[in-house]
Amino acid sequence: MNLSFQFTTNRILALSLGICYFWFGILKFFPGVSPAENLAKETIEMLTFGFIPASVAIILLAIWETTVGVLLMANYTKKPVIGIAMVHIILTFSPMILLPELSFNGAAFLPTLLGQYIAKNLVFISGFVILLKN
Repeated sequence: MNLSFQFTTNRILALSLGICYFWFGILKFFPGVSPAENLAKETIEMLTFGFIPASVAIILLAIWETTVGVLLMANYTKKPVIGIAMVHIILTFSPMILLPELSFNGAAFLPTLLGQYIAKNLVFISGFVILLKN
């Protein structure tokens, strides 16, 4: 039997990144479910100077993340998708600067659980760079 759907390393990488994006995004559609909800709302409010209300911001973020997730799971790893994912990832680091009290336990090398949640995005960046190069 010949399977036309081959699992290459790039395909597995795109699929795993897509599942994470989709999963994290879906949680944000349901109030109080995502562990990053309050952090995301506060950060977006600060980045937009209050222009985007928190209730709207979290839905827009959920749409953004789930869309990236679906496209990656569908193996659509074109530059525009990876570009919008990279913008998202870069913005996720902003709480480390804007809200250090939520990201660190006193010193810069003692991240809170939220700080660790943010730092895991370094792995996402590496994955996206690999997908762009191949």
